[in-house]
Amino acid sequence: MRLIELVEKAHASGDYSELIGVIPYARTIGLECHRFGDDVIFRLPQQDENLGNPILPAIHGGVIGGFMELSASLYLMMFQPVPQMPKIVDFSIDYLRAGLNRDTFVECRLTRQGNRVANVNIHAWQKSRQDPIALARAHFLFNSGRK
Repeated sequence: MRLIELVEKAHASGDYSELIGVIPYARTIGLECHRFGDDVIFRLPQQDENLGNPILPAIHGGVIGGFMELSASLYLMMFQPVPQMPKIVDFSIDYLRAGLNRDTFVECRLTRQGNRVANVNIHAWQKSRQDPIALARAHFLFNSGRK
């Protein structure tokens, strides 16, 4: 099934698991998506395979970064008029505290959108939104479909 068909099917049903299932890294880390109207929460379930420090135990920083970047890409894909995987231009992350071996959540906010560039803020937390484990900013290239 083509990407456009997968996105349209996901929009119609509200279930993004099939779309996420065609992305190998998303399957590997266990990424999930839950949509509540116009709000989307991405979830990285607790999984020993994602650990980088088994002594704490803490999730590998690369897994957290990859989860946040992929979540931002999916977020843009979900809310753009032309369904496509946006191309990452720049990604900057601030790790604020250890991501312990528990469910991790991400929320994305579109901060600027032009005809070809979009900027997204990404907020990752575990126990409370008020205590983020990481914050990131991403810039993407895409075709908005606008002239």
